[in-house]
Amino acid sequence: MEVVVPQSEQIGFEIFDVDLTSIAERRESGIAPQFLASIKQLIYRHKLIVFRKQKITPDQYVEFAKQLGTPQIYFQDNYHHPDYPEIFVSANVLVDDKKIGVSGTGRYWHTDCAFQPEPLPLTMLYPQVLPRSIRETYYIDMHRVYKNLPPDLRQYVEGQAALHEAKWRYKVQEWDIDRAMIDILNDFEKQAPPVTHPAVIVHPVTQQRSLYISQGFTTKIAGLNYEDSKAVLDKLFAFIERDEHIHTHIWQEGDILLWDNRSLLHKASSVPKGEPSVSYRIGIYDGLPFYVV
Repeated sequence: MEVVVPQSEQIGFEIFDVDLTSIAERRESGIAPQFLASIKQLIYRHKLIVFRKQKITPDQYVEFAKQLGTPQIYFQDNYHHPDYPEIFVSANVLVDDKKIGVSGTGRYWHTDCAFQPEPLPLTMLYPQVLPRSIRETYYIDMHRVYKNLPPDLRQYVEGQAALHEAKWRYKVQEWDIDRAMIDILNDFEKQAPPVTHPAVIVHPVTQQRSLYISQGFTTKIAGLNYEDSKAVLDKLFAFIERDEHIHTHIWQEGDILLWDNRSLLHKASSVPKGEPSVSYRIGIYDGLPFYVV
């Protein structure tokens, strides 16, 4: 296994010369447990892994995820792969003239499932069809952001909680036609009610402290009124999303990415009109608490 780790404070590392089909099918029983243990430690320390030059089936993809933890079954089944509910499909391509999954997902800064009582620790992403032009996903290291947070902003998040809501990111579907938006949002909020999490979380393995807010799902800082909270969040988002904090992954054929949502925000690039795009995502619960107090 060849591991390429970047220099300085850059996140992530690349792994070459590993065939994940062997790990998924348990063909190398002596190697797999050591490899999987190493992967978990590396992901917690470096936050992002790129497995290069992979070619695996959906079945093998799910089996590999199961060896890392418990794959999530996303609560909205219209995102599911028709044969593998563990696979969350983001696609703008019809299969046998049928719509599979949902198009245009995740084009805003967020961590997966921050709006749930138990957010998603790990995310794995495996593109099936890459756009011809823009082939990027963006990441922000929130541990680094927290370390660099100016005192005038730090005072608003230290020891505070933040509210996270999913309803503002709901994607309207066919069955919503002729329904009022207020009814759509109210019904969705029953499925995914607002939750609070600490604005600064502690990683259960590394003990690193990270800012845990995002423009995608964070709607309020607890203890502040609406106007003050909005002003503070606007300042925090402007600081978080500075160019110097953004890491860009440029996709290559055969890439599989695995990252730690406790430490990273991410954002999908837009897809130009007329260009096909299909990605398979699997969320993984790793058996650890999302954060410790």
